[in-house]
Amino acid sequence: MEWTGARYADKPTVQVETWINASPERVWELVSEIELMPELSPELQSVEWQDGATGPALGARFVGRNEHDALGQWHTTSHIVDFDPPRSFGWAVQDPDDPTATWRFTLVLEAGGTLLRQWMQMGPARSGLSLAIEQMPEKEQKIVFVRLREHETNMTGTVAAIKELAEGSGEAGS
Repeated sequence: MEWTGARYADKPTVQVETWINASPERVWELVSEIELMPELSPELQSVEWQDGATGPALGARFVGRNEHDALGQWHTTSHIVDFDPPRSFGWAVQDPDDPTATWRFTLVLEAGGTLLRQWMQMGPARSGLSLAIEQMPEKEQKIVFVRLREHETNMTGTVAAIKELAEGSGEAGS
């Protein structure tokens, strides 16, 4: 990721991708299994479906509990806003109409396997990062850049772990 000088209000994004030697249907099983995600993420500690939901569907909600050395512990409610098996799966954090972040996986059949992309956008609504920016407004661009780099690193690890599981080197939920 290159320095862009982005501010939070710019709704900065980051995206990573990997090619997986597995069908989109197999990869979809993994990316849409939110209970698996805490095993693949250094920040996400746990997830729990809400309102009686037991799996992903458009409009379903889940609570994610997170932890970060500099930001502490927090939880958010996410709303599934993109559900198109086996092509895309996305959620908006907090308010689906004015999210603090939006996350999305896209899957494309390519070369007999799947091109998996994970994308995220900060904002536009205030988030925990907004507090750090308010305390050090002169460092906003650096704060945003560092957080995007953290997301890029974590997302790269997530798609690599999904690749390993989908290609049969690992066991989902283990």
